[in-house]
Amino acid sequence: MPSQPVPASESSGTDPAKRVLPPNPKGAAIVALGFTLLLYLVELVDVVLPADLDQGGILARDLSGLDGVLWAPLLHAGWGHLLSNTVPVLVFAFLAMSAGIGRWVLVTAIIWVLSGIGVWLIAPDNTVTVGASGLAFGWLAFLLVRGIFNRAVGQILVAVVLLGIWSGMLWGLLPGDPGVSWQGHLFGALSGVFAAWVLARVDKSRAVKPAAGGPGSLAV
Repeated sequence: MPSQPVPASESSGTDPAKRVLPPNPKGAAIVALGFTLLLYLVELVDVVLPADLDQGGILARDLSGLDGVLWAPLLHAGWGHLLSNTVPVLVFAFLAMSAGIGRWVLVTAIIWVLSGIGVWLIAPDNTVTVGASGLAFGWLAFLLVRGIFNRAVGQILVAVVLLGIWSGMLWGLLPGDPGVSWQGHLFGALSGVFAAWVLARVDKSRAVKPAAGGPGSLAV
């Protein structure tokens, strides 16, 4: 009799989109730590070399500063700035790999580019923005809303815990200290929400395809 194929997520009882922790925790930890070490290496080079690498950040509404969108998250205005970003980057990057490192790369790329463009568009004139805080806010927002899009109770519980620990970060979304880029924080968070929506749409479209039968049907 013909039978409909059973999606792998149903047959195994686990839906990759609804995972709370990375499927390969060791690999995810290595990636998160490796990215963080890269930030420290870049800052060390900036300190040792006579060149001022921070000037390669995002220069608002200046075409010559648009390439800063690519470099800004790797640059920091001193060790104190980098230290303040270290724990959020490590924790949020690790948890954001719950759907796999490939998905994490996509989420990170969305946040990286869109948050940078947002800063370039609305940051004050003649200011150069650097730092990985936009990524941190993006990953945090992604983790806070993904459970809603995925209808995953476990992910929502994780979001509640993260919100309880890092709720103070949300003040960074509002204008305040002129030396802090609330624009980067805000567009990072918005990009994280958008990334969660994109992944949820992709997962839903993939889930619908097996139901159509067709070439995937089996006969026994």
